[in-house]
Amino acid sequence: MSRIGKLPIAIPTAVDIELTDNNVVVKGKFGTLEREIPEVITVEQTDGQLIVALTNQTRANKALHGLYRTLINNMLVGVSEQFLITLELQGVGYRASVQAKTLVLNLGYSHPVNIDIPEGIEVEVVQNTTLNIKACDKEQLGLFAAKVRSWRPPEPYKGKGILYKGEQILRKAGKSGK
Repeated sequence: MSRIGKLPIAIPTAVDIELTDNNVVVKGKFGTLEREIPEVITVEQTDGQLIVALTNQTRANKALHGLYRTLINNMLVGVSEQFLITLELQGVGYRASVQAKTLVLNLGYSHPVNIDIPEGIEVEVVQNTTLNIKACDKEQLGLFAAKVRSWRPPEPYKGKGILYKGEQILRKAGKSGK
């Protein structure tokens, strides 16, 4: 049995869970999330907790056990509290703004970079150089943050680029002159 998979999941208040054969639907104040689960995994609701169990104990299924327990837990946390990723823009002239459902980034290119904000993701710009990205779906949030960061990843010589909050960049020395 998986060490993570065998732990019960506490159900937060004000969260509704609908279990069908191979589907888990979670509804909360920040949205609704749905996930299909494999047939080897069963989910049961008892005493304000969810129990994720395996029907077949193979090595691959044990890995799925822990994975789907964590995915379901992330769904519950997301619809009740939301997830937050903070990105920082470091560099001369690097700025961000939100116009309707589009994130506009000035990153030193000859043109502004326009990124469409997907449904279910909120972007807030703080002081033109800090982005607070919120969503109830942790997977979509991470993908969107990585997509934004990919436009100007941090570089090791001057430290410019888009960084996750608290990220440390390993700095390199430049060429030594003669």
